Amino acid sequence: MDDLDLYGRRLSSRLLLGTAQYPSPACLEHAVRAARSEIVTVSLRRESGGPSGGQPFWKLVQGLGCRILPNTAGCHTVKDAVTTAHMARELFDTPWIKLEVIGDDDTLRPDVFGLVEAARILCVEGFEVFPYTTDDLGVAGRLLDAGCRVLMPWAAPIGSGRGLTDPYALRTLRAHFPDVPLIVDAGIGLPSQAAAAMEMGYDAVLLNTAVARAGDPVRMAAAFAAAVGAGRSAWLAGPMGERDMASPSTPVMGLAQWT
Repeated sequence: MDDLDLYGRRLSSRLLLGTAQYPSPACLEHAVRAARSEIVTVSLRRESGGPSGGQPFWKLVQGLGCRILPNTAGCHTVKDAVTTAHMARELFDTPWIKLEVIGDDDTLRPDVFGLVEAARILCVEGFEVFPYTTDDLGVAGRLLDAGCRVLMPWAAPIGSGRGLTDPYALRTLRAHFPDVPLIVDAGIGLPSQAAAAMEMGYDAVLLNTAVARAGDPVRMAAAFAAAVGAGRSAWLAGPMGERDMASPSTPVMGLAQWT
């Protein structure tokens, strides 16, 4: 499998995994290993400066040997997102930040205006920003103009498991920005949906709820890893185009005629 390049870091895995909602720390550890993920996302709200706040969890994450992608989950304003990003950079010692600025509590839809503003501020301040965004072309262009070199468009609302709700928009985004790493983030519920995103040419998939809330998270993590790999291989192989009419797989010229 070809490597994934994110801000100059080369990675062999194209499946990113969240670390929330697992039934136990051991289950999280086994799921990350089954997924063969090299990047895990961590919310700053899971850490604290107190004597016991989040420290066992942080030690577990460190022991996974994965690259940490801290996020600004739960932030609703530019100020909160920027402040949280600075705290995350100090705590996790990384310029990477998954930028979330939420505009609606019911759908967890990004506030794209605040997102672009926060991204511009953080890029100027040396962060390497992974913005959680919609599949809107105009917003994508503004984020790239702000300095982002990776985009993370949603497939559906966070935790909904609805899959690729607008395949046309996702294909259009891929076609418009062929050289930009695009990671489908949010809304994937099944391995087949992850494979479909990869077959479109997306570079990676980020999951959390679909694995953490599965009946068997470890087995589901392994299933997603296989699906992401299969989808990527299919894209690289060059999928056949769709046709309106049937096309015979056996030549009709020269066939024997029975009379």
